[in-house]
Amino acid sequence: MQRKRGYTLVELMIVVAVIALLAAIAVPSYLRYSYRARRADGQEVLLRVANAQERYYSTANHYGSLQEIGFNDPQGSNKGYYSVTSVPASGSTSQTFTATAGPLGPQAKDDCGSLAINNVGNKTSANTTTNGSCW
Repeated sequence: MQRKRGYTLVELMIVVAVIALLAAIAVPSYLRYSYRARRADGQEVLLRVANAQERYYSTANHYGSLQEIGFNDPQGSNKGYYSVTSVPASGSTSQTFTATAGPLGPQAKDDCGSLAINNVGNKTSANTTTNGSCW
């Protein structure tokens, strides 16, 4: 009797189960990594706004609106994952500011939520996460 070569259905189902198990572990890890990596986009634009605010303060002796410091209102981040708003309002002579970056698009599902920085350098986030530090 001649033996037939090939794979049985049981062997194929075992391979499919192993691949599904690996995917169930890898996909959520990848998504958490991508949220963490895209946070750098929001952090970078907030630091640029904070630096521009300090430059403006050194000449005007008060903090300015986003337009006064040379940004759009709201200012989008370089890669488009965050939108920045800043207080004080235009025409204000405020001695404080708070710039807030709200997540957009796929980044909106990030646990950190909005990121913020103020005139004394305090960096905060709307929420906390177990997926690395928000800042």
